[in-house]
Amino acid sequence: MLSSIVIAGVGGQGTLLASRILAEAAQAKGLFVRTSETIGMAQRGGSVSSHLRIDAREVSPIIPARHGDVLLAFEPAEAVRMIPKLKSTAQCVVNTDEIIPTNVALGKGAYLGEEYLATMKRLYPDALFLGGAALALEAGDIRTLNVVILGAACGAGKLPFTTEEVREAIARCVRPKLLLMNEKAFMLGIEASSRRW
Repeated sequence: MLSSIVIAGVGGQGTLLASRILAEAAQAKGLFVRTSETIGMAQRGGSVSSHLRIDAREVSPIIPARHGDVLLAFEPAEAVRMIPKLKSTAQCVVNTDEIIPTNVALGKGAYLGEEYLATMKRLYPDALFLGGAALALEAGDIRTLNVVILGAACGAGKLPFTTEEVREAIARCVRPKLLLMNEKAFMLGIEASSRRW
């Protein structure tokens, strides 16, 4: 079962940790997994994306155009940026909280947040949209946004893993002192997946 997952966000949102958690979940099931990251200007809030290809022994770790099965987007503009990678049937989870790029804050560009979300809703009407930042803060730290999104994706059945498989992978990937907070973030994401946003 070849499955291609794109995770997209900006620097500091935990994109790479989310990728590592899903790779760990795949390996625990005995599946072959390849990962690849595009980091760019991550330390300055730039785009960060990660590709996971599960059971992908004969293919590139980079997901080619129109081959993505799942998108986990931590920011609306980054969701739209990944559209060329996605199949028309892709399963999508999109955090609706905006992060305004530096060039826009300096008046050198435009951020079209409502248009980005409208585009995603038009192309992927079954996508799950949620405001993850508030849930991450409720869990105890905005940096748990990535785990909130993983929980929402599991709750909505948009990942090729069970909730328990991802929960166990989180436990193996985060530091013990942060585990309870991340478990809470994961559960808040699962609960949010059943609500309309």
